[in-house]
Amino acid sequence: MEALSGAPHLVVLGTGSLARSVCCALAGVRSGPLRVTVVGRDARAADEIAYLAGSGALLSGTPVHFDAAGTDIGSRAFKELLVRTSPRLLLVCASSQSPWERTRHPSGWTDLIADAGFGLTLPLQAEIPVQVARAIADAAPDTLLINACFPDAVNPLLKALDLPVLCGIGNAGLVTASLGHALGLGPTPRLKVLAHHVHLHAPAHPADEARAWLDGAPLPDVAALLTRQRTTDRERLNLLTGQTAALLMASLAHGFTLHTSLPGPHGLPGGYPVVTRDSTVMLDLPSGLTEQEATEWNQRVGTGDGVTVHDGRVRFTGPPPAAVTADVPALAQGFAASALDEVQAELKAVRDRLRRRAPRRDQQTPSPGLEERCP
Repeated sequence: MEALSGAPHLVVLGTGSLARSVCCALAGVRSGPLRVTVVGRDARAADEIAYLAGSGALLSGTPVHFDAAGTDIGSRAFKELLVRTSPRLLLVCASSQSPWERTRHPSGWTDLIADAGFGLTLPLQAEIPVQVARAIADAAPDTLLINACFPDAVNPLLKALDLPVLCGIGNAGLVTASLGHALGLGPTPRLKVLAHHVHLHAPAHPADEARAWLDGAPLPDVAALLTRQRTTDRERLNLLTGQTAALLMASLAHGFTLHTSLPGPHGLPGGYPVVTRDSTVMLDLPSGLTEQEATEWNQRVGTGDGVTVHDGRVRFTGPPPAAVTADVPALAQGFAASALDEVQAELKAVRDRLRRRAPRRDQQTPSPGLEERCP
């Protein structure tokens, strides 16, 4: 334990498959000593992840120590934990809307998501990241927030609320890792990828496919290179996302350089090539592509998710049924970021009602691997 004295402290919030994958990957990253606290409402589940990852670290001979805390993010105990540990990084891997509900518990609610687009769930995906960002701003302002819950749209919403967020994980990083594997490349400045959450699956229009550059030249046949990713079970892909997250967190904790792509860096919409250097995240766009052009492209292709966040306002671009928009007019008209709490409450009421409705026949046995990504 003496070797861990002064080691950067990281907090991983959540006890699902992504949190487990991140922690087990951190256990094997040879970057330097780390202290990691797994936080969840279920103390037993958090302790199980700490045990698995901690045992892996010992077997790997890496100086990474894991412990667990069972607490609710809305409690005083959570803020006290932030004050006591003053973590360098906090990764949110917990969501108010399960990404696996469509396959495990299909209902009228999951029918609505299928019709309107995953973006319909933005207010619910934002709930925990917003609560955590508020707690960080109040109790640990030096802590850097990394969000795994639909960061392509949630992070711009956090920015609109003037809440701190460094970046997201998943999505763009997963696409980059998949392309790198197809090309036989590891993390390298040679490969730069512009990709949105929608690119977890093939876009409806080939012109909206993810964009990539190798050695400065546009990469052809991106869709073909992503075939193996897009035919792999979504939950199993969390193993790869966990590895990309662990490399990111280690690089930020210890200040070494990493070339990758991230969703929502500094609250931008969609995903961008970045470089981490001296514990910061900076855009690393290919020559000739401006930040404005990259942002506008992400906004455009992001409409495929059914939602955009722009100038402090959320706009749903999918077609939610009139019976639902009657209950939640914001789903048709959009809403200001400042109205998020009210919209969350209204959408939860709709969800509670529609969960009691049987799913349509065509939604009862969705194809494997089509779940959307958020821990």
